Amino acid sequence: MAGRPLYKQVTNSSPDTNHRGFLVRKNYVFLGVIFASAFAFEIGFDKTADKLWDASNKGRQWKDIRAKYVEAADDDE
Repeated sequence: MAGRPLYKQVTNSSPDTNHRGFLVRKNYVFLGVIFASAFAFEIGFDKTADKLWDASNKGRQWKDIRAKYVEAADDDE
């Protein structure tokens, strides 16, 4: 019993995980990839949400009706 190890050493050399090795080799690289991915996702999500919001509220937002009220205020003066 004394000659057997308590755990089996597992090698992670499967082909599907080798391509990810360069991203997680160093902790700061891994964190950088996570933060950059989150930042890019946030920008993409915000732009998509803004486009959907603008499309569903077209004609009811200040940017759409501003000219009507600004011209009316200029005519009153």
